Amino acid sequence: MGGDEAPAVVVDGAVEAARLLDVELLLVGRGADLQSALDPYPGWRALGIDIVDAPDVVAMGDAPAATLRRKPGASIRVAAELVASGRAAALFSAGSTGATVMAAHAAFGMLAGVDRPAIVTTIPTRLNPAVLLDAGANAECRPQHLLQFGVMGGVYARLALGVSEPRVGLLSIGEEASKGNELTREAHQLLRRAPIHFIGNVEARDVYSGVADVIVCDGFTGNIVLKLSEGLVETVETLLGDELQGTFSSQVGYLLSRRAFRRFRRRVDYSEFGGAPLVGTAGLAVIGHGCSSVKAVRNGIAMTHRFATTDFIGRVEQEMERLGASS
Repeated sequence: MGGDEAPAVVVDGAVEAARLLDVELLLVGRGADLQSALDPYPGWRALGIDIVDAPDVVAMGDAPAATLRRKPGASIRVAAELVASGRAAALFSAGSTGATVMAAHAAFGMLAGVDRPAIVTTIPTRLNPAVLLDAGANAECRPQHLLQFGVMGGVYARLALGVSEPRVGLLSIGEEASKGNELTREAHQLLRRAPIHFIGNVEARDVYSGVADVIVCDGFTGNIVLKLSEGLVETVETLLGDELQGTFSSQVGYLLSRRAFRRFRRRVDYSEFGGAPLVGTAGLAVIGHGCSSVKAVRNGIAMTHRFATTDFIGRVEQEMERLGASS
């Protein structure tokens, strides 16, 4: 039921995922609404799709904590409890980020040595993809939380991106350890002593340079970085399109460059990934964008399926224990 155009877009994406993957899907929400969205697909039950009725919804404008307490039948809460009970292996939601984080935290609990969950988003760089966390789970953080994010981000980069020794950077306003606010200065000292490859502070201008494989920040800053980047990509595409279609010669150049533009779009389009995993909880949750398209939902479910079938949470827990993150 989550997302700007739910449930239709979510259901359409789920049907596409079910057709492509060896996966069974539970669609959680108002049963009548989900049934109506599935009516265009007469063979949907044969795809391994089932409906779990949940009468309540957490809207984007609702206060997550109060709404979840007041609505025990909220779809995100019911979905998280399905995972906690073992009926489902993982959760994907394009709904309220705050409600998803809180529902997952309450239902799954936290991994040992982790105080706060973090949203990990994959970002393009000049070299290889990198990860940024936290991308919005925690508006306010303490230095030890950023330390834990750095360790978990390194684990994620190894498991999901195949980086053998991830370079971890702390997002700040200057490269020197003395730069930044009290949070970043204290976090810098903790990260410097941690059993990770910490490269120091990273300025905003270097986020997409490839200098770091993992970029750590609080959720307020990370969410701004993420949404600013999405807006910039859309603006650059529009401006380039306007310029290249302005004259006959540039139109010819545009036609010749379309393949390069398609490759560029794939590198920066969030729908190619479809979701951002929540790390730190003892169960698997992947959070999609509120304006997710059918493609984004399909790819988000595919990401969730891939992590579930490779025991991602168990591997993160093992790596955290090996690194002694609780220290």
